[in-house]
Amino acid sequence: MGFYLNSKKASLLYQDESKAAYFVDKTDILDDMVSLVEEKEGNKYICIARPRRFGKSVMASMIASYFGKGRDSRAVFDRLSVSSRSWYEKHLNKHNVIYIAFNEMPQNCNSYRQYIDRICQRMAEDLKTAYPDILIDENDAIWDILNGILEFETEDVRFVFVFDEWDYIFHQSFITMEDKVNYLRFLSNLLKGQPYVELVYMTGILPISKYSSGSELNMFYEYTMVTEKRFGEFFGFTETEVDTLFEKYLKSVEEPHLTREEIREWYDGYHIKHGERVYNPRSVVAALTNNNLGNYWTSAGPYDEIYYYINHNTEAVREDIARMVSGTPVAAKVREYAATSMNLTTRDEIFSAMVVYGFLSYEDGHVRIPNRELMEKFTDMLSKEPTLGYIYRLAKESEKMLQATLAGNTAVMAKILAFAHNTETPLLRYNDETDLTAVVNLVYLSARDFYRMEREDKAGTGYVDFIFYPRTEKKADALILELKVDHTAEDAIRQIKDRKYALKFEGKLGERPEYTGRILGVGIAYDRETKVHTCKVEVLREALTVKEGETI
Repeated sequence: MGFYLNSKKASLLYQDESKAAYFVDKTDILDDMVSLVEEKEGNKYICIARPRRFGKSVMASMIASYFGKGRDSRAVFDRLSVSSRSWYEKHLNKHNVIYIAFNEMPQNCNSYRQYIDRICQRMAEDLKTAYPDILIDENDAIWDILNGILEFETEDVRFVFVFDEWDYIFHQSFITMEDKVNYLRFLSNLLKGQPYVELVYMTGILPISKYSSGSELNMFYEYTMVTEKRFGEFFGFTETEVDTLFEKYLKSVEEPHLTREEIREWYDGYHIKHGERVYNPRSVVAALTNNNLGNYWTSAGPYDEIYYYINHNTEAVREDIARMVSGTPVAAKVREYAATSMNLTTRDEIFSAMVVYGFLSYEDGHVRIPNRELMEKFTDMLSKEPTLGYIYRLAKESEKMLQATLAGNTAVMAKILAFAHNTETPLLRYNDETDLTAVVNLVYLSARDFYRMEREDKAGTGYVDFIFYPRTEKKADALILELKVDHTAEDAIRQIKDRKYALKFEGKLGERPEYTGRILGVGIAYDRETKVHTCKVEVLREALTVKEGETI
């Protein structure tokens, strides 16, 4: 046992993780890892690229804990899915594992040489301790030592390498281009074509191709959210897994403050290639643990800030940001290798980087803001970033729009809408109702703090353009909003009534309505010839007076 070789660290980390209240068993990934170790199929060099907060480190510690000889981990794995496999006993704690978390830095580290020397020194010390009969020179490279062990030990000694956050050093300000080249060469010499390699499992944020333009690490198969389906379900929580966690939450919390739909709205929305949507696991666990919905997205550096990606490229993405904040997906060519950290110049490079770092999701050729947690990050940026100009001012106006709607002040509503669709330099051109929908989303930006806004929701005998459900105060006014282009606001209100959209708030027969406040019908229309907005607000139902236990 040592710093990296067969250390206790991974086992202890995964043991703690497995005891957590909202732990999810993802040991099924070991089916693939064991198959590679037994050389039944595939390439033994695996690199998983995912944004931070998607469970890469947990999976790395789990794989090292299962294979590694450093500590008996039977008590952990005996109760998990992997224990049912025929090969379970054969590989449990039977392999030499070199586990390195590359995001661990030497104290006061300010150079690549300090960083890599510490890693090499610790690996050499581990190998000397584990194989004292092997003659090792202090100037020997790590790969020379490993090859020496393989040659001179009586048994074939091979190693499983588990490297977490392998690209962490590339994000440090003191790293030069020469340092990057040397680091890639180090990894290549250590891993590529070496007979002592049994398996390499490596995680990072950006794909290897972003860093390695040559052949240094071309032996790896890369698995990203965008390009590969394999391993997708192991990073992020699936719908079924969140259902299970939510049931556990309801049983363990005396006064639950969360609903299943709110968990979906806040933390769902990422996509596996050709697969299902997945949730941000860190945020789901934090919300259930704290019994509180909130923004648990924490920044770990400049690349974890939305501001970074648009600060010097406002014009390239301004209109697309507006569309995405309004809830409209935007067509983009995402190339993860193009997410160059230090030089984002084109629209597609910016969006590629934002997908890689988890700010946007990508599916079917379109990028979008995945959920409310990230939407809050974007809206926070809009309210604080004057470089966005027009959108920035529009976000500020959204507070007045909600107040005017609730007060029935249609003159103010029309004035704000006219500002939103500036006829001299239109942000969106109203070619159809889609653009009008996008502008409406923007002018009601602040309403998201108080309402859950649903688009194209089933109500009455049709689908309404927008329903605003009060988030917490059930006595608050509910809004039903219909849009019309080249029709009148009165036509919009008439449709709301004719199709009985307000039935959405009435509940089942004999049951007390969930919302007891007023229901307001809101009609918004735009005439493309006159370029004039008109609005109408009408009370569809007055507030109800309902006593506790009484039905309607």
